[in-house]
Amino acid sequence: MKIVWHHTAGAWLRERFVLLEREQGLAVRIVAPDDRAGLVSALADAEAVWHVLAPFDSAALAAAPALRLVQKIGVGVNTIDVAAASGRGVAVCNMPGTNSRAVAEMTLALMLGCLRRTVELHRRTRAGGWQLPPDMPEGLGEIGGRAIGLVGYGAVPRLLAPVLAAMGARVLYTATAPKDDAAAAWRPLDALLAESDIVSLHVPLTPATEGMIGAARLARMKPGAVLVNTARGGLVDEAALCAALRSGHLAAAGLDTFAAEPVPADAPVLALDNVLLAPHVAWQTRETLERSLAVAVENCRRLQAGETLLHRVN
Repeated sequence: MKIVWHHTAGAWLRERFVLLEREQGLAVRIVAPDDRAGLVSALADAEAVWHVLAPFDSAALAAAPALRLVQKIGVGVNTIDVAAASGRGVAVCNMPGTNSRAVAEMTLALMLGCLRRTVELHRRTRAGGWQLPPDMPEGLGEIGGRAIGLVGYGAVPRLLAPVLAAMGARVLYTATAPKDDAAAAWRPLDALLAESDIVSLHVPLTPATEGMIGAARLARMKPGAVLVNTARGGLVDEAALCAALRSGHLAAAGLDTFAAEPVPADAPVLALDNVLLAPHVAWQTRETLERSLAVAVENCRRLQAGETLLHRVN
């Protein structure tokens, strides 16, 4: 079976692909996210695409006459033209839960990095600065004693909530309805924003959630609050966020996702000192790749056997 891995791959993953071909007959061709010509060439006889983040649109589908499966490596399928795939009879599947632990841990890292200003401390220490400016320690903070609001209560918040509570935080969450088993207190979104010292986003990007954190909702947040986003950049009005960070209304933001990806070199968010940035890699750990490959390989097996696919979304 011929498969396209539409992403980068290091030595460990390349070795795994060699083993998959040798042991299971899955021939995986690696195509970099920005190699459109290579993608079109690889799609000519591909039966499956293992999709990460680079948009997989109707033009890509048109270049893939033998395609039967677009397997999302992760959860969000907003970068896949699901309607076009459905029209062609191509299955689209995701893999909920495979990256949840990695994203939860990265979310916690961004929270702590914003509160403790770890990047600035690292930079100062490397430059030989041992004594901090007198007012800097007064601006450093702890998780314990803070109210942390989780927007959404899926797999990632479910992992985060008890950890944050164990660290001494008061954990709040918002969702379409209260959850009986939640390890946190439910609030409507606007009330959560007003009450939380840290707000962390954990919802998919849909027409209903796009731009949900705009100027008005940022203004509702507590002065000195922190916003963390490891979900999707389109949830936030980035221009409004930059304005809130420049004005000092928000103390900091920890961002792993952005409105435009890759982030343009002239993006205003890159010029701000009170943001902690990562290039949409919260999900990327070897453990996540192990779990993801297991699901992707199983769905290819099921596809060949004519069995029901795991986590089909169309």
